Amino acid sequence: MKRLQLLAGVVGLMSTSAMAASGVVYKSPSCGCCDDWVEHMAQAGFELEVKPHDDMASIKQEMGVPAEMQSCHTARINGYVIEGHVPAQEVKKLLATHTGYEGLAVAGMPIGSPGMEYGERHQPYTVMAFDDAGNTQAFQHYPKP
Repeated sequence: MKRLQLLAGVVGLMSTSAMAASGVVYKSPSCGCCDDWVEHMAQAGFELEVKPHDDMASIKQEMGVPAEMQSCHTARINGYVIEGHVPAQEVKKLLATHTGYEGLAVAGMPIGSPGMEYGERHQPYTVMAFDDAGNTQAFQHYPKP
């Protein structure tokens, strides 16, 4: 019975975190895949304000995104930095667990990641967690289906 109560609590917390999750996404004014990622997040219950920005490098530096993890857009959601095409379910997991991480990142623009869907094509990718000291760790791996 205690396991069921714990599981119900975690599921409830994840649902609550997603519903309460809001933030801002910085992106190049002409980036279409960024718009697709924002739509992916909205469908998952996130409320994000989009702020087009011409100097994304300064945003990434200001938010402490490691150079090797950079992608096309950068978000701050409930205090965490989310870089690139991170799936909504991983952001929900981060919000529910309250780890010591500064944020999550998907480096580059892997085909098949949220916002980068092109038919049945997929590339494997890893969602990486990072902290403000520059430490990184694999958070979730998405193998090629």
